[in-house]
Amino acid sequence: MNQDWEIKDFEDCLDKVPSSKKIPKKKFLTSGKYPIISQEKTHINGYWDDPADLLSIERPVVIFGDHTKTLKYIDFDFVKGADGVKVFLPIKNINPLFFFYQLKSISLDDLGYARHYRLLKKIQIKFPSMEEQKIITAKLDDIFAAIDTAKLNVRKNLKNSKELFQSTLNEIFSQKGEIWVEKKLGDIALDFGRGKSRHRPRNDPMLYGGAYPFIQTGDVRNSHKMITSYSNTYNKTGLAQSKLWDKGTVCITIAANIAETAVLDFPGCFPDSIIGFVADQKTTSNYFVYYLLQYYKAELKILGKGNAQDNINLGTFEKTLFPIPTLDVQKQIVKKLDKLKKHTLNLKSQYQQELKSIEELKKSILKKAFEGAL
Repeated sequence: MNQDWEIKDFEDCLDKVPSSKKIPKKKFLTSGKYPIISQEKTHINGYWDDPADLLSIERPVVIFGDHTKTLKYIDFDFVKGADGVKVFLPIKNINPLFFFYQLKSISLDDLGYARHYRLLKKIQIKFPSMEEQKIITAKLDDIFAAIDTAKLNVRKNLKNSKELFQSTLNEIFSQKGEIWVEKKLGDIALDFGRGKSRHRPRNDPMLYGGAYPFIQTGDVRNSHKMITSYSNTYNKTGLAQSKLWDKGTVCITIAANIAETAVLDFPGCFPDSIIGFVADQKTTSNYFVYYLLQYYKAELKILGKGNAQDNINLGTFEKTLFPIPTLDVQKQIVKKLDKLKKHTLNLKSQYQQELKSIEELKKSILKKAFEGAL
Protein backbone atom coordinates (compact mmCIF):
# COMPACT_ATOMS: atom_id res chain seq x y z
CA MET A 1 0.00 0.00 0.00
CA ASN A 2 1.38 3.43 -0.89
CA GLN A 3 2.08 5.46 2.22
CA ASP A 4 0.25 8.56 0.96
CA TRP A 5 -3.11 6.79 0.58
CA GLU A 6 -5.78 7.99 2.99
CA ILE A 7 -7.73 5.48 5.10
CA LYS A 8 -11.29 5.95 6.34
CA ASP A 9 -13.88 3.74 8.02
CA PHE A 10 -16.48 2.54 5.52
CA GLU A 11 -19.42 4.62 6.76
CA ASP A 12 -17.24 7.76 6.90
CA CYS A 13 -16.84 7.40 3.13
CA LEU A 14 -20.55 7.79 2.41
CA ASP A 15 -22.73 10.81 1.71
CA LYS A 16 -26.43 10.72 2.44
CA VAL A 17 -28.65 9.39 -0.34
CA PRO A 18 -32.10 10.95 -0.92
CA SER A 19 -34.94 8.73 0.26
CA SER A 20 -37.22 7.09 -2.32
CA LYS A 21 -39.87 4.40 -2.38
CA LYS A 22 -38.82 0.75 -2.70
CA ILE A 23 -40.84 -1.47 -5.06
CA PRO A 24 -41.59 -5.11 -4.05
CA LYS A 25 -40.36 -7.65 -6.58
CA LYS A 26 -43.87 -8.99 -7.23
CA LYS A 27 -44.84 -5.55 -8.55
CA PHE A 28 -41.93 -5.17 -11.02
CA LEU A 29 -43.02 -4.46 -14.60
CA THR A 30 -41.43 -6.23 -17.58
CA SER A 31 -41.21 -2.92 -19.43
CA GLY A 32 -41.66 0.71 -18.49
CA LYS A 33 -40.16 4.19 -18.36
CA TYR A 34 -37.73 3.71 -15.47
CA PRO A 35 -35.34 0.85 -14.64
CA ILE A 36 -35.57 -0.89 -11.29
CA ILE A 37 -32.28 -1.84 -9.65
CA SER A 38 -32.46 -4.65 -7.12
CA GLN A 39 -30.05 -7.16 -5.58
CA GLU A 40 -30.19 -9.81 -8.31
CA LYS A 41 -27.13 -10.35 -10.52
CA THR A 42 -28.65 -8.96 -13.71
CA HIS A 43 -27.95 -5.24 -14.00
CA ILE A 44 -31.57 -4.11 -14.44
CA ASN A 45 -34.21 -6.18 -12.67
CA GLY A 46 -37.51 -4.66 -13.81
CA TYR A 47 -39.25 -1.43 -14.78
CA TRP A 48 -41.57 1.17 -13.28
CA ASP A 49 -43.72 4.01 -14.64
CA ASP A 50 -44.35 6.33 -11.68
CA PRO A 51 -41.87 9.28 -11.74
CA ALA A 52 -42.59 9.97 -8.05
CA ASP A 53 -40.58 6.84 -7.15
CA LEU A 54 -37.53 7.72 -9.25
CA LEU A 55 -34.23 8.21 -7.42
CA SER A 56 -32.40 11.01 -9.23
CA ILE A 57 -28.63 10.96 -8.71
CA GLU A 58 -26.14 13.79 -9.30
CA ARG A 59 -23.17 11.45 -9.44
CA PRO A 60 -22.79 7.66 -9.76
CA VAL A 61 -23.67 5.35 -6.87
CA VAL A 62 -22.84 1.78 -5.91
CA ILE A 63 -25.63 -0.72 -5.25
CA PHE A 64 -25.01 -3.49 -2.70
CA GLY A 65 -27.29 -6.52 -2.35
CA ASP A 66 -27.52 -7.00 1.40
CA HIS A 67 -28.57 -10.64 0.98
CA THR A 68 -26.67 -11.53 -2.21
CA LYS A 69 -23.48 -9.39 -1.87
CA THR A 70 -24.02 -8.33 -5.50
CA LEU A 71 -22.34 -5.03 -6.42
CA LYS A 72 -23.45 -2.71 -9.23
CA TYR A 73 -22.07 0.61 -10.49
CA ILE A 74 -25.04 2.82 -11.44
CA ASP A 75 -24.65 6.12 -13.30
CA PHE A 76 -28.30 6.78 -14.20
CA ASP A 77 -31.55 7.60 -12.38
CA PHE A 78 -33.43 4.49 -11.22
CA VAL A 79 -36.12 3.04 -8.97
CA LYS A 80 -35.07 0.90 -6.00
CA GLY A 81 -36.15 -2.69 -5.57
CA ALA A 82 -37.53 -3.41 -2.11
CA ASP A 83 -35.56 -6.31 -0.68
CA GLY A 84 -31.98 -5.90 0.51
CA VAL A 85 -30.93 -2.94 -1.64
CA LYS A 86 -28.29 -0.61 -0.21
CA VAL A 87 -27.38 2.55 -2.15
CA PHE A 88 -23.89 3.95 -1.49
CA LEU A 89 -22.94 7.47 -2.56
CA PRO A 90 -19.20 7.98 -1.98
CA ILE A 91 -17.99 11.30 -0.54
CA LYS A 92 -16.73 13.75 -3.14
CA ASN A 93 -13.03 13.01 -2.72
CA ILE A 94 -13.61 9.32 -3.59
CA ASN A 95 -14.24 8.48 -7.22
CA PRO A 96 -17.43 6.32 -7.39
CA LEU A 97 -15.89 3.88 -9.85
CA PHE A 98 -12.75 3.59 -7.70
CA PHE A 99 -15.03 2.93 -4.71
CA PHE A 100 -16.92 0.26 -6.70
CA TYR A 101 -13.74 -1.51 -7.76
CA GLN A 102 -12.37 -1.46 -4.24
CA LEU A 103 -15.54 -3.08 -2.89
CA LYS A 104 -15.22 -5.72 -5.64
CA SER A 105 -11.72 -6.49 -4.34
CA ILE A 106 -12.98 -7.33 -0.83
CA SER A 107 -14.15 -10.83 0.08
CA LEU A 108 -16.95 -10.91 2.63
CA ASP A 109 -17.93 -14.05 4.51
CA ASP A 110 -21.05 -15.74 3.14
CA LEU A 111 -23.91 -15.53 5.65
CA GLY A 112 -26.45 -17.22 3.39
CA TYR A 113 -29.60 -15.14 3.00
CA ALA A 114 -28.78 -13.12 6.14
CA ARG A 115 -27.82 -9.46 5.72
CA HIS A 116 -24.16 -8.72 4.94
CA TYR A 117 -24.01 -4.96 5.47
CA ARG A 118 -22.93 -5.54 9.08
CA LEU A 119 -19.73 -7.07 7.66
CA LEU A 120 -19.23 -4.37 5.06
CA LYS A 121 -19.45 -1.48 7.51
CA LYS A 122 -16.51 -2.93 9.49
CA ILE A 123 -14.05 -2.50 6.62
CA GLN A 124 -11.86 0.48 5.80
CA ILE A 125 -11.57 2.22 2.45
CA LYS A 126 -8.11 3.23 1.24
CA PHE A 127 -7.71 5.86 -1.46
CA PRO A 128 -5.05 8.11 -3.03
CA SER A 129 -5.54 11.52 -4.66
CA MET A 130 -8.48 11.93 -7.02
CA GLU A 131 -6.08 12.15 -9.96
CA GLU A 132 -4.46 8.83 -9.08
CA GLN A 133 -7.88 7.24 -8.48
CA LYS A 134 -8.86 8.18 -12.04
CA ILE A 135 -5.63 6.70 -13.41
CA ILE A 136 -6.24 3.42 -11.55
CA THR A 137 -9.88 3.14 -12.65
CA ALA A 138 -8.93 3.88 -16.27
CA LYS A 139 -6.38 1.04 -16.17
CA LEU A 140 -8.90 -1.32 -14.59
CA ASP A 141 -11.52 -0.37 -17.19
CA ASP A 142 -9.11 -1.24 -20.03
CA ILE A 143 -7.97 -4.50 -18.41
CA PHE A 144 -11.50 -5.64 -17.57
CA ALA A 145 -12.79 -4.77 -21.04
CA ALA A 146 -10.17 -7.14 -22.48
CA ILE A 147 -11.00 -9.79 -19.85
CA ASP A 148 -14.74 -9.49 -20.56
CA THR A 149 -14.05 -10.00 -24.28
CA ALA A 150 -12.05 -13.12 -23.47
CA LYS A 151 -14.83 -14.38 -21.20
CA LEU A 152 -17.43 -13.75 -23.92
CA ASN A 153 -15.37 -15.77 -26.40
CA VAL A 154 -15.04 -18.67 -23.96
CA ARG A 155 -18.80 -18.66 -23.35
CA LYS A 156 -19.42 -18.68 -27.11
CA ASN A 157 -17.12 -21.67 -27.44
CA LEU A 158 -18.97 -23.43 -24.62
CA LYS A 159 -22.31 -22.72 -26.30
CA ASN A 160 -20.97 -23.93 -29.66
CA SER A 161 -19.77 -27.20 -28.15
CA LYS A 162 -23.25 -27.86 -26.73
CA GLU A 163 -24.89 -26.97 -30.04
CA LEU A 164 -22.52 -29.29 -31.93
CA PHE A 165 -23.77 -32.29 -29.95
CA GLN A 166 -27.42 -31.27 -30.26
CA SER A 167 -27.14 -30.66 -34.01
CA THR A 168 -25.58 -34.11 -34.51
CA LEU A 169 -28.34 -35.68 -32.40
CA ASN A 170 -30.96 -33.86 -34.49
CA GLU A 171 -29.31 -34.92 -37.74
CA ILE A 172 -29.29 -38.61 -36.78
CA PHE A 173 -32.89 -38.82 -35.57
CA SER A 174 -34.45 -36.53 -38.17
CA GLN A 175 -33.06 -38.42 -41.18
CA LYS A 176 -34.46 -41.87 -40.65
CA GLY A 177 -34.24 -44.47 -43.42
CA GLU A 178 -36.38 -47.44 -44.39
CA ILE A 179 -34.72 -49.69 -41.79
CA TRP A 180 -36.24 -47.59 -38.99
CA VAL A 181 -39.49 -49.03 -37.61
CA GLU A 182 -41.82 -47.25 -35.21
CA LYS A 183 -42.30 -49.16 -31.96
CA LYS A 184 -43.56 -48.59 -28.44
CA LEU A 185 -40.99 -48.81 -25.67
CA GLY A 186 -42.91 -51.68 -24.13
CA ASP A 187 -42.45 -53.67 -27.35
CA ILE A 188 -38.64 -53.60 -27.06
CA ALA A 189 -38.31 -53.94 -23.29
CA LEU A 190 -37.56 -56.84 -20.99
CA ASP A 191 -38.50 -54.66 -18.03
CA PHE A 192 -40.41 -51.38 -18.13
CA GLY A 193 -42.25 -49.56 -15.34
CA ARG A 194 -42.23 -47.06 -12.52
CA GLY A 195 -40.03 -47.33 -9.50
CA LYS A 196 -41.40 -47.94 -6.03
CA SER A 197 -40.80 -46.17 -2.74
CA ARG A 198 -42.68 -45.59 0.48
CA HIS A 199 -43.06 -41.90 1.33
CA ARG A 200 -41.14 -41.62 4.60
CA PRO A 201 -38.63 -39.10 5.98
CA ARG A 202 -35.41 -39.10 3.97
CA ASN A 203 -33.27 -40.52 6.80
CA ASP A 204 -35.82 -42.88 8.37
CA PRO A 205 -33.72 -45.81 9.72
CA MET A 206 -36.60 -48.17 8.97
CA LEU A 207 -35.82 -47.85 5.25
CA TYR A 208 -32.57 -45.99 4.70
CA GLY A 209 -28.90 -46.42 5.49
CA GLY A 210 -28.15 -49.81 3.98
CA ALA A 211 -26.20 -51.24 1.06
CA TYR A 212 -28.64 -50.60 -1.80
CA PRO A 213 -28.29 -47.35 -3.81
CA PHE A 214 -31.46 -45.24 -3.89
CA ILE A 215 -31.45 -42.55 -6.59
CA GLN A 216 -33.83 -39.62 -7.08
CA THR A 217 -34.78 -37.30 -9.94
CA GLY A 218 -31.89 -34.92 -9.15
CA ASP A 219 -29.40 -37.77 -9.59
CA VAL A 220 -30.79 -38.39 -13.08
CA ARG A 221 -30.86 -34.69 -14.01
CA ASN A 222 -27.29 -34.04 -12.86
CA SER A 223 -25.76 -36.99 -14.70
CA HIS A 224 -23.90 -36.96 -18.02
CA LYS A 225 -25.39 -40.14 -19.52
CA MET A 226 -24.29 -42.41 -16.65
CA ILE A 227 -25.60 -42.18 -13.07
CA THR A 228 -22.45 -42.70 -11.03
CA SER A 229 -23.61 -41.37 -7.64
CA TYR A 230 -26.78 -41.50 -5.56
CA SER A 231 -28.65 -39.47 -2.94
CA ASN A 232 -29.27 -42.19 -0.40
CA THR A 233 -29.29 -45.93 0.27
CA TYR A 234 -31.93 -48.45 1.20
CA ASN A 235 -31.53 -51.19 3.78
CA LYS A 236 -33.14 -54.61 3.39
CA THR A 237 -36.49 -53.30 4.65
CA GLY A 238 -36.38 -50.50 2.07
CA LEU A 239 -35.43 -52.94 -0.67
CA ALA A 240 -38.33 -55.25 0.28
CA GLN A 241 -40.88 -52.52 -0.50
CA SER A 242 -39.00 -51.36 -3.60
CA LYS A 243 -37.13 -53.05 -6.45
CA LEU A 244 -33.46 -53.38 -7.37
CA TRP A 245 -33.02 -52.44 -11.03
CA ASP A 246 -30.04 -53.80 -12.97
CA LYS A 247 -26.97 -51.85 -14.01
CA GLY A 248 -27.66 -50.40 -17.48
CA THR A 249 -31.30 -49.53 -16.72
CA VAL A 250 -32.42 -46.36 -18.50
CA CYS A 251 -33.97 -44.00 -15.94
CA ILE A 252 -36.56 -41.45 -17.09
CA THR A 253 -37.92 -38.76 -14.77
CA ILE A 254 -41.67 -38.25 -14.98
CA ALA A 255 -42.22 -35.73 -12.16
CA ALA A 256 -40.48 -32.56 -10.98
CA ASN A 257 -37.77 -32.20 -13.68
CA ILE A 258 -39.54 -34.25 -16.31
CA ALA A 259 -38.06 -36.07 -19.32
CA GLU A 260 -34.51 -36.17 -17.95
CA THR A 261 -32.76 -39.40 -18.86
CA ALA A 262 -29.64 -41.25 -17.67
CA VAL A 263 -28.35 -44.82 -17.35
CA LEU A 264 -27.65 -46.61 -14.06
CA ASP A 265 -23.96 -47.44 -13.60
CA PHE A 266 -24.81 -49.82 -10.74
CA PRO A 267 -27.83 -51.82 -9.55
CA GLY A 268 -30.19 -49.43 -7.72
CA CYS A 269 -33.65 -48.51 -6.48
CA PHE A 270 -35.67 -45.43 -7.33
CA PRO A 271 -39.09 -43.90 -6.53
CA ASP A 272 -42.23 -43.81 -8.63
CA SER A 273 -41.21 -40.40 -10.03
CA ILE A 274 -38.78 -42.33 -12.26
CA ILE A 275 -39.51 -44.89 -14.99
CA GLY A 276 -37.06 -47.74 -15.49
CA PHE A 277 -36.45 -49.22 -18.95
CA VAL A 278 -34.39 -52.35 -19.64
CA ALA A 279 -34.06 -53.25 -23.33
CA ASP A 280 -34.19 -56.69 -24.87
CA GLN A 281 -30.50 -56.75 -25.81
CA LYS A 282 -31.18 -59.06 -28.76
CA THR A 283 -32.92 -56.22 -30.59
CA THR A 284 -32.23 -52.98 -28.73
CA SER A 285 -29.41 -51.12 -26.99
CA ASN A 286 -30.20 -49.38 -23.69
CA TYR A 287 -27.74 -46.65 -24.68
CA PHE A 288 -29.51 -46.12 -28.00
CA VAL A 289 -32.78 -45.60 -26.09
CA TYR A 290 -30.99 -43.09 -23.85
CA TYR A 291 -29.95 -41.01 -26.90
CA LEU A 292 -33.36 -41.49 -28.53
CA LEU A 293 -35.06 -40.00 -25.46
CA GLN A 294 -32.50 -37.16 -25.37
CA TYR A 295 -33.66 -36.24 -28.86
CA TYR A 296 -37.34 -36.38 -27.90
CA LYS A 297 -36.86 -34.54 -24.59
CA ALA A 298 -38.43 -31.27 -25.78
CA GLU A 299 -41.55 -33.06 -27.12
CA LEU A 300 -41.88 -35.11 -23.94
CA LYS A 301 -41.67 -31.98 -21.81
CA ILE A 302 -44.54 -30.46 -23.79
CA LEU A 303 -46.61 -33.62 -23.28
CA GLY A 304 -45.97 -33.40 -19.55
CA LYS A 305 -46.99 -29.78 -19.10
CA GLY A 306 -49.69 -29.47 -16.45
CA ASN A 307 -51.60 -26.72 -14.68
CA ALA A 308 -50.23 -27.36 -11.19
CA GLN A 309 -47.15 -29.53 -11.68
CA ASP A 310 -45.48 -30.97 -14.77
CA ASN A 311 -45.87 -34.73 -14.95
CA ILE A 312 -45.69 -37.53 -17.52
CA ASN A 313 -47.49 -40.75 -16.74
CA LEU A 314 -46.32 -44.18 -17.73
CA GLY A 315 -49.17 -44.39 -20.23
CA THR A 316 -47.56 -41.67 -22.36
CA PHE A 317 -44.55 -43.90 -22.94
CA GLU A 318 -46.72 -47.00 -23.37
CA LYS A 319 -48.69 -45.33 -26.19
CA THR A 320 -46.01 -43.26 -27.95
CA LEU A 321 -44.30 -44.69 -31.02
CA PHE A 322 -40.53 -44.17 -31.36
CA PRO A 323 -38.38 -44.84 -34.46
CA ILE A 324 -36.05 -47.82 -33.91
CA PRO A 325 -33.46 -49.05 -36.49
CA THR A 326 -31.69 -52.41 -36.56
CA LEU A 327 -29.37 -53.28 -33.68
CA ASP A 328 -26.25 -52.85 -35.84
CA VAL A 329 -27.33 -49.31 -36.77
CA GLN A 330 -28.15 -48.57 -33.13
CA LYS A 331 -24.63 -49.60 -32.09
CA GLN A 332 -23.07 -47.38 -34.79
CA ILE A 333 -25.16 -44.44 -33.59
CA VAL A 334 -24.21 -45.05 -29.94
CA LYS A 335 -20.51 -45.27 -30.84
CA LYS A 336 -20.65 -42.00 -32.78
CA LEU A 337 -22.60 -40.12 -30.10
CA ASP A 338 -20.48 -41.53 -27.24
CA LYS A 339 -17.35 -40.23 -28.95
CA LEU A 340 -18.90 -36.82 -29.57
CA LYS A 341 -20.33 -36.61 -26.04
CA LYS A 342 -16.92 -37.36 -24.53
CA HIS A 343 -15.40 -34.66 -26.74
CA THR A 344 -18.01 -32.06 -25.78
CA LEU A 345 -17.69 -32.87 -22.07
CA ASN A 346 -13.92 -32.43 -22.32
CA LEU A 347 -14.45 -29.09 -24.03
CA LYS A 348 -16.97 -28.07 -21.38
CA SER A 349 -14.49 -28.88 -18.61
CA GLN A 350 -11.76 -26.97 -20.43
CA TYR A 351 -13.93 -23.90 -21.02
CA GLN A 352 -15.23 -23.89 -17.43
CA GLN A 353 -11.64 -23.99 -16.18
CA GLU A 354 -10.81 -21.07 -18.47
CA LEU A 355 -13.74 -19.08 -17.02
CA LYS A 356 -12.57 -19.90 -13.50
CA SER A 357 -9.03 -18.75 -14.37
CA ILE A 358 -10.41 -15.50 -15.80
CA GLU A 359 -12.30 -14.78 -12.56
CA GLU A 360 -9.18 -15.53 -10.51
CA LEU A 361 -7.21 -13.16 -12.75
CA LYS A 362 -9.74 -10.38 -12.11
CA LYS A 363 -9.45 -10.88 -8.35
CA SER A 364 -5.65 -10.82 -8.57
CA ILE A 365 -5.68 -7.57 -10.58
CA LEU A 366 -8.10 -5.92 -8.15
CA LYS A 367 -5.92 -6.95 -5.21
CA LYS A 368 -2.85 -5.39 -6.85
CA ALA A 369 -4.75 -2.22 -7.70
CA PHE A 370 -5.66 -1.52 -4.08
CA GLU A 371 -2.23 -2.39 -2.80
CA GLY A 372 -0.90 0.41 -5.01
CA ALA A 373 0.90 -2.13 -7.21
CA LEU A 374 -1.04 -1.91 -10.47
